[in-house]
Amino acid sequence: MNIFVGNLSFETRDDGLRQAFSQYGTVDTAQVVMDRESGRSRGFGFVEMPNSAEAATAISALNESDLNGRPLTVNEAKPRAPRSNSGGGGGGGRRW
Repeated sequence: MNIFVGNLSFETRDDGLRQAFSQYGTVDTAQVVMDRESGRSRGFGFVEMPNSAEAATAISALNESDLNGRPLTVNEAKPRAPRSNSGGGGGGGRRW
């Protein structure tokens, strides 16, 4: 199960996230999402746990619990919405 973890402290790193979730079962991956430009945490991450029962226990135990001074938001991750290849940005078309 893929788990979303929000409201992470900017000091939290992958290993801290893994350690918090490994108390509840096997963790395949734990990743804090980092900003490409600044290299700083974006304040959220994802944890992958292969056992759904362990993942559900971790979600209920860790949601609103404190990690590095911040109350976590923990829930099952929603699938990513497909991105459109429309080219984005711009006002489209001629102005005058």
